[in-house]
Amino acid sequence: MRAEFIGGVFHYAVKVDASDGFELCPADVCAVGDQFCPTTAQDDGGTESQKFEVLSDFSDPLIDRIGRVLAAHGAEVAGVEFVRDGDGKPHVYDINTNYNAAAERTAGIEETAPQRLARFLGAELSRVRNLAKAA
Repeated sequence: MRAEFIGGVFHYAVKVDASDGFELCPADVCAVGDQFCPTTAQDDGGTESQKFEVLSDFSDPLIDRIGRVLAAHGAEVAGVEFVRDGDGKPHVYDINTNYNAAAERTAGIEETAPQRLARFLGAELSRVRNLAKAA
């Protein structure tokens, strides 16, 4: 699972299908398939997006804990990857940010992560400009 945070707020979770391997990068740029392998047919990358399912109604107590950790460290934009073991214990193993347009379209996300990120960064820019003017 990946929990996407933008502006310090949980945006959505991404369920990752790792049945064909442990490729967890949801970014469109990571969906290269075998494009660079000269011995296989060209792939348009479409199958990679099916590995990622956006869950906009995802609920898990871990989300609040992750949010608190990010806030404590001033991380306002992050994708946090985690798995649960057989006993249900969560294991967080990576923090980064990548988005998958095809998975967002399939989920019917009204405001995509890049759009929300742009809105957040625009607000931050306005805030900084106002602080500079007031100084």
